[in-house]
Amino acid sequence: MLTTQSKKSSQRPVYTKESESDNGRDYLAALGDRVREARARRGMSRKSLAADSGVSERYLAQLEAGLGNVSILLLRQIASALSLPLTELLAEDLDDAVELTLTTQFLKRLPRQKLAAVRSQLVRDYGSAQDERMKRIALIGLRGAGKSTLGAKLAKALGVPFVELDREVEREAGTSLSEIFLLYGQAGYRRYERRCLERVLEGNDRAVIATGGSIVSEPGTYELLLSACFTVWLKTEPEEHMARVIAQGDTRPMAGNDQAMEDLRRILEGRAVLYRQADVTVDTAGKTPDQSLSALRKALAA
Repeated sequence: MLTTQSKKSSQRPVYTKESESDNGRDYLAALGDRVREARARRGMSRKSLAADSGVSERYLAQLEAGLGNVSILLLRQIASALSLPLTELLAEDLDDAVELTLTTQFLKRLPRQKLAAVRSQLVRDYGSAQDERMKRIALIGLRGAGKSTLGAKLAKALGVPFVELDREVEREAGTSLSEIFLLYGQAGYRRYERRCLERVLEGNDRAVIATGGSIVSEPGTYELLLSACFTVWLKTEPEEHMARVIAQGDTRPMAGNDQAMEDLRRILEGRAVLYRQADVTVDTAGKTPDQSLSALRKALAA
């Protein structure tokens, strides 16, 4: 193989036994083609590339001819001058590298607010096979949407385990959610949530999972959920969210906060774009639990 030990010695190609192999020659030739084509796409002469990269014209000529086994440091300089990721030049398969580059460039041109939706679509389509994801149903939405009630009913109807992720978090931490937030803060809760979700997914090939309302706010955890489960957004009106929570005996949403309803509206509005990344949406507004369960089962069947 052709080696270089420094910029000074890179002017003369040094041949070893490995460079005589077909695979070695083919790889060096492909590498040279990649550099030459990238330079041509940018309208750069070899002289200008040499000036920008700090690598001599003579060495670049050897490299493009498939005769130069460039060191990683020198190749990094060349890639930087070409405004390319080093991985693109080093890729074994040129076709794959080009497609990946084009896809990356397309994504970079998208408005930031659309990236989350596109990523979720890619995860749903290619992260896991659809039939595999359908084995686990994950319910998302704000408190009071009916995740616990409908989740338990759906799991019973399907004959699969029902898992409330927040209860798993409490068991893992050995204390209540309020104490977890008090002791460890939001970041601590997120760590417990991620670990518990991973454990639930590893331990249950089939299940119905009711998630916490804010799971969509943690990109890595939400992406894991989207890729491993068929997700359903249980949606209702802010007034019903509040009424259901209070009906369950939890008056905390209203305690000492005259703006509770307005806060709830803002939270729902802010998270709506994330909730919409679910596979399907089921509106439970104005419906009894049985009616909502029927709508949920129809959505899953469809």
